[in-house]
Amino acid sequence: MINENMLVGEVLDSYPVLAKYFLEIGMHCLGCPMSRGESIAQACEVHGVDAKALLEKLNAEIS
Repeated sequence: MINENMLVGEVLDSYPVLAKYFLEIGMHCLGCPMSRGESIAQACEVHGVDAKALLEKLNAEIS
């Protein structure tokens, strides 16, 4: 299960198919070291997105 403390890079390394959800919230630089090192919570805060809603999408996709 993916949680808000996991790093974006970790999640994408394990589940590349989830990149589309990060792109949807405006994270268009998924390959840059800064974005890969952010937690999901940090990424959501920076992009003004509800972390809980994103986590629901991510976890539903990998279920």
